[in-house]
Amino acid sequence: VQLQACGGGLVQAGDSLRLSCELSGGASSKYAMGWFRETPGKEREFVATITLSGSNSLLADSVKDRFTISRDNTKNTVYLQMNNLKPEDTAVYYCAAEWGNTVVTLSSVDYWGQGTLVTVSS
Repeated sequence: VQLQACGGGLVQAGDSLRLSCELSGGASSKYAMGWFRETPGKEREFVATITLSGSNSLLADSVKDRFTISRDNTKNTVYLQMNNLKPEDTAVYYCAAEWGNTVVTLSSVDYWGQGTLVTVSS
């Protein structure tokens, strides 16, 4: 299984971005999916996760009013819609997959994507 993330870039505060992550080598419907982010000197942190079917999701408090996670299992893809971006959202964003579980947790990820950089200027 491989995860390919894309959609990062340089934006201004208040702008929006949509990250995508495609899973190959398996059926995404078998994996809980999620997004994490990492900045230099800080530990990787949870951003969002979505259940196998997409019926439920969970977002970090810092983003829950601005970000949305969704998935399209027909495309083996999970998305992170990021609105009203803030400079503190600047990070490398990683998608993650966990086989057979309800949600993804940092300690139990089975597969990581390569990361996509999001830079938000003030």
